Amino acid sequence: MSLTRIYLGLGSNVDREAHLCAGLDALAGFLTDMHCSAVFESQPVGIKSGPFYNLVVSALTDLPLTELDRRLKFIEADNGRYAPERKGLPLDIDVLMYGELAGNFDGLVLPRAEILKNAFVLWPLALIAPDVVHPGVGKPMAELWAQAQIDQVLAPVPFQWRGVQLTRI
Repeated sequence: MSLTRIYLGLGSNVDREAHLCAGLDALAGFLTDMHCSAVFESQPVGIKSGPFYNLVVSALTDLPLTELDRRLKFIEADNGRYAPERKGLPLDIDVLMYGELAGNFDGLVLPRAEILKNAFVLWPLALIAPDVVHPGVGKPMAELWAQAQIDQVLAPVPFQWRGVQLTRI
């Protein structure tokens, strides 16, 4: 069975540390060779809420894209994402890139447009995968970040997962 390198964006604005750690724990249950970026605090984009914690995860998977996306929805649900009484966004996990795929796959557009629009996606992606080429643009992530003109303020925040310091400040 072949493995595909994937990049996932994680975010939370409710009980942020607990939900991100729960999400990472769940991902570690079925992904291999997981690497996490630093964690950043950012202001919300497109919604009115408190600030978010965001990070990017690089990993290998043997799951087809549709099954991966289905599992991510279950993890989000387990963390209260779809609860009728929820406040804020407990956990959001998006497939940013799935190997070299580019296009629309059953409503999932890859690579995700947020990569080029949001600093809280592009900066951690550039840190964790500086030489990875964006399948749609054809430029490495580090170059895209260096050229980005995104008007968003990000602040790295101290964050540990399973005893490992993800963000060093």
